[in-house]
Order: sequence, then C-alpha cells, then structure tokens
Amino acid sequence: MNAAQTGPGTGRGAPLISRSGADLRYSSYDVLVIGGGIAGLTAAVGAAHRWHVGLITKGDLDETATFLAQGGIAAAIGDYDSPELHLKDTLEAGVGLCDDDAVRVLVEEGPARVQELEAMGTKFDRRDGKLILASEGAHSVPRVVRAGGDATGSVVASALAQAIYSGTRVELHENEFVIDLLVDAGRCVGALSLDRDGELTVTLARAVVLACGGAGQVFAHTTNPLVATGDGQAMAYRAGAVMRDMEFMQFHPTAFYGTENPTLLLTEALRGEGAYLRDDAGGRFMVGSHPRAELAPRDVVVRHIKRVFDRDGTDHVWLDARHLECGFLRERFPTVFNGLKARGYDLCTQLIPIAPASHYFIGGALTDTWGRTTIPGLYACGETASTGIHGANRLASNSLLEGLVFGDRTVRELNRYLSVSDPAVRKVKLDLADEPRKGNDPAVVAEKRAALALLMSDLCGIVRDRDGLQKAADEIEAMKASLAAPGLDVAELELFNLLTVAEHMVASAVMREESRGVHLRSDFPERDDEDWRRHVLLELDADTGEQKVYTIPVGQRGSAAREGS
Repeated sequence: MNAAQTGPGTGRGAPLISRSGADLRYSSYDVLVIGGGIAGLTAAVGAAHRWHVGLITKGDLDETATFLAQGGIAAAIGDYDSPELHLKDTLEAGVGLCDDDAVRVLVEEGPARVQELEAMGTKFDRRDGKLILASEGAHSVPRVVRAGGDATGSVVASALAQAIYSGTRVELHENEFVIDLLVDAGRCVGALSLDRDGELTVTLARAVVLACGGAGQVFAHTTNPLVATGDGQAMAYRAGAVMRDMEFMQFHPTAFYGTENPTLLLTEALRGEGAYLRDDAGGRFMVGSHPRAELAPRDVVVRHIKRVFDRDGTDHVWLDARHLECGFLRERFPTVFNGLKARGYDLCTQLIPIAPASHYFIGGALTDTWGRTTIPGLYACGETASTGIHGANRLASNSLLEGLVFGDRTVRELNRYLSVSDPAVRKVKLDLADEPRKGNDPAVVAEKRAALALLMSDLCGIVRDRDGLQKAADEIEAMKASLAAPGLDVAELELFNLLTVAEHMVASAVMREESRGVHLRSDFPERDDEDWRRHVLLELDADTGEQKVYTIPVGQRGSAAREGS
C-alpha cells in the first residue's frame, strides 16, 4: 500500500525521508504558501487580507530567481499597445502550444496588476513622469516596465517583502526546506519541512500554494540561483499531481560565458537597446537569419547560436555594445556593467563572451487559470506551475507578469474555496517511518549533483536525440540506484529532487518526436503540427509506483488530468 492508502502521508509515492528519531513539531494555517518569489509573495500578501497565512522559504527572500531578475514586466500599458497585441506576440512565441484562454487572462489582467504593484511602493523607471517602456525580443512594440535599470526583480521583491514585514497576517519562515506535501484522503492538507537546526515540522493547512520556482540547477550552466532545484515540481509529482510539458527548459541566449554557478545574465534589454551578437569573425549572424535579427524569439536566437557553435567549432559567441554610449550603458544597466567589471570586462570597450544557459522551466504542475492543480487543496503559481501561457517558448518578461497575475488569481480562488471548505484540518498522525538513516557522504552528494548537471547539459541540453536521451535515462537510473536513502540533510534532498526532475525532463523529451520552441531534436529537426500539437503529461501511477507518460491535444486537460476542486 502507498502512503495515501494507509493514512495521512506524503501522497502516492513512498515518503522521501525517515523521521530518524527527530521530534515532530506541529503548526497550522488557513493557507500555507511555499516559496518566496514574486508568485509566492503575491499569493501570501493577497491571502493575508482574509486568512491566516504561513510562508515558508527555502532560503532568505533575496535568494530567489525573482530577486535576481534583471528583466522587467511586460504589460500592455502604452498608448500604442493593447492586450490583443500582447496576446498575439505571446502566442507567436509559444509556437502553437499556448493555452489561449490562459494567455488572454495574462494580458488582460496584467496592466492592473502592474498598477497595483506600483501603488504598493515599487518605483518603476520613469522619464519626465512617464513610465519608460523597453523593447525586448519577440515583442512587436516596447512594453516592458523596469525598475532600477536592470534590477527590476530585486525592487519588486523588496516591495512585496516590505508588505509582509509591515503587519500583514503572514508568518514568515525563512531557511526552512519543505520536504514533501501531506495528502489525506486525496486532499492536500499541509507539508512536512526541515529547518536549519534539523528539526521537522508538520504544517497543517486548509490550502497549500506551491510557488517554489524553477529547476535551472539541473544543468551545469544556468542563470538560476543555487536554490533552484525543482523542489516544487518534485514534491507535486510525489503527491500525485499531473505534470505537464516537462521537456521544455528555456535557455537564455546571452549568459556570461564562464564556469560560475549561477552565471551572470546579460539581460535581453541590452539587445533591445541595440547591442549586437557577433561570431568569431565579427559577423552579425542573426542578421538575415530572422526579420527581427537580435530581437528574434529566444528559442530562435539560441538555435542560431548553436548553429554558429557547430559551424565554427566554438562554445561561445560575443555580445557587442561598444557602439552604444558608455554613460547610458552604465546608468541603464548597472547590474550588468558592474558584474562584468568584477569579472574583468568593460561593457563599453570590449566584446563580451556569451553562451546560452538554462533560465526558465516552462514545465510544471498542471493548473487551470485559477491556480488549481489536479489535487484538491493544492494550488501552484509562477514557475512551478504549467498554466499554458508560455507554450513551447516563453516570451521575454512574461514571467514576472505571470507571478503577479496568477498569484492574484490563486488568491481569488482561495477566497472562494476556503469560504465553503471545512473550517479546519484535523491534526493528523503522519505516516512516516522512524528508522535511523545515515544518508550519503556530503562529498558523494556534491559529486553526484555536479555529474548530473554535466550529464543533462550534454545529453538533454539545447539539442537532444533519442540515443543521448536514452543514455541519460540509464545514467540517471544508475545514479539513483547508487545512492542510499537520504537523511535529514537539505543537500541530499535537493539532489533527489534534481534527479526526479531530470528523469521527468528526459522522459518527456523522448516522447516529443519533433523540434518545437526550446525543445530541439536533431533526429526530428522539424516542427510537426499534424502529430505533435500536443502536450506531454506525466504522473505517478498509484498502482505501480512508476511514472506514466502520455500526450493530449492542445486545448484538452485529459481524462487523467483530474480537476483539483
């Protein structure tokens, strides 16, 4: 029997940990939010107007992808812009896999969410009193609002965090690692977490919101923070949620070329302001490759960078901003300018070496447009979720907007759900083994994490093929088999989550026999709308304990994708 059948436990799969003699503490909330990026903060602040809210973050609030985000927020607020035009650009970037209804929600509700964010204290960049709207790749008009030049994420996150600090009914728990979700009779009723002192807490809640961010750390070259280990996706899967489009990881075309982890992102706005991409011979290889040249959609730019790599036998190209005014670059891009200076490069006078890096995980827990997953009581928003707005390739600066819009919509659905649901979650006896576990040596854990990242970069990175994917699947399975069950250690638990996400990414990539958006198959190099305008779904089979992978047409949720509530 699995945990869901024997009593309150961690879902369909076997619990990830043993209690190992640790004492269990209990706490309870109306709403438990897991994750401190823009989606989680938006959900927590909004839900706290009516409900008692707990917010658990794996690190500090400044360790999220939101805080690091240089790009801005795309919204149709210009006089020459419209939600219809934003819709058109988003659908084109998503190359046939977007959910039209979800995109319409995004573009129509986006402007109001941005205005509300400004009313909370976010100081967006203005000139002569008017918002500055920037250009980015695949946008037909300038529509990206920014704050602090290229520091939008930290400004936005700080404003939302201040709202939490200044008297809301949100209890913040930083540096606490959520291990697994708690499921009772098919309903999500809370989560099990581990704090920095090694103590376990059972947090009961009438509703849980997953907003844990992405999984860029599954690759060796990434812009994502060290905490982006796919925890939300992995725990949602273990709880029994349906996952969608896990093959789609967006690689940002212009990350600083080097060995850092994470690496420095060179924001798309640089190209929006006129920076060029050049090959070793100095040629602007995007000119003639796409009508928008350097401002083509990200997947197109990455494809052509890879073409240059193969043609020239290199592993990086060059960003050229030398023709732009130096004072403007310093003022407009302080994060990039100073980051490059610290690495020995001058944006004003030198070519900057760049290479694509994993940046945004499009796949995630399947949700509807109200944040409901396929498990009652469990919601997801932000990068952890698959709402369908990004299709097979995310439009630049739609991610922060997604966190705002769908974080807000999740709150509205929570208000409806909690008004009619049971008034409290009973105290549960956790179905968790209590056996001593030594776990794995920290050196082995670090070695396996690095090996997995290199494996995924080599065999399931920018370009994939069946043989490479099968080899990756075999090596991931061998890596899992070589590890002992994890102890109560965050680094170990992160590794197990990374292995889960990698396994799902590979299985989904094997299934999709075409090239579309950010998913490139050298053995199936063409887009195939006749057979593959479909989503790849993945879930844990309750009877066998094995993963089940299948496809459904765009526009359908599928018989297995059960409505959450």
